[in-house]
Amino acid sequence: MWGFFNEIINIAKQMATPKHPPLYKYLKKEHARNMMIKGEIYIGCLSYYRDIEDEARADRNEGKKIAETKFSEQTIIHNAKGDIAFTVKGPARSLLMAERLILNCMQRMSGIATQAYELTALCKGTRAKVIDTRKTTPGIRLLEKWAVVIGGATNYRWGLYDMILIKDNHVECAGGVKKALDATHAYLKKNHKKLDIVIEADSMAQVKEVLAVGGVNRILLDNFSPKEITKAVKLINGKYKTEASGGITKKNIREYAETGVDYISVGALTHSVKSLDMSLKIFPNV
Repeated sequence: MWGFFNEIINIAKQMATPKHPPLYKYLKKEHARNMMIKGEIYIGCLSYYRDIEDEARADRNEGKKIAETKFSEQTIIHNAKGDIAFTVKGPARSLLMAERLILNCMQRMSGIATQAYELTALCKGTRAKVIDTRKTTPGIRLLEKWAVVIGGATNYRWGLYDMILIKDNHVECAGGVKKALDATHAYLKKNHKKLDIVIEADSMAQVKEVLAVGGVNRILLDNFSPKEITKAVKLINGKYKTEASGGITKKNIREYAETGVDYISVGALTHSVKSLDMSLKIFPNV
């Protein structure tokens, strides 16, 4: 997995680095740089920050790692507006070369981590786990799902290979719940695969149909109200895991969590999260 992160760094560097930077060659001195916070947030991915800085030095043939970095080793740090999240010391050229890549990654990932933390905190004291979806930015799914975990939420499936999710369109194409599940089990048996099966239900009638057919690991209750979720959870009665999905926000997630559902999936964790505002300020001769 870390090899993939390094590939992302390398690609981003190539896109952002000019072949003949006009000013960087004159910047020989050691400088310190502070990461300044412009709002109350939770920062994650600090080890990734160091990876980017180290790559920048190696690319410039400077032969040295970060000289000094001052920040907590926690995976997530709470910061208020105006706080200095951490200080890093090193060659000015490397600091400037890596600046935009660092900010882009950390602003996006800290936005996701903050959202994950806040949603998870709202479910505290219930059995519900907040999970993400595959609704991620193309090319950086690993980074975004890492940020979800740093924020305290849980990863759902990573792709089409590690879990089978039978959605409404699949049921429609197969000709009904039973035919969709029969085809799924036949596929798994033929290919000697053992994968969890999650099936989406968009009505109580479909929940009853799934219960009658069986052979699943989880029932996804799509666009149910909290009142309907409570009824469905009671009907399922622990036979299968349950998941609430669709239209769930900070305003109503607690109400959903209190229904007794096992999982709450929130696509907005990654598909519409707001990147956070940070800046990097250099202080010479520190």
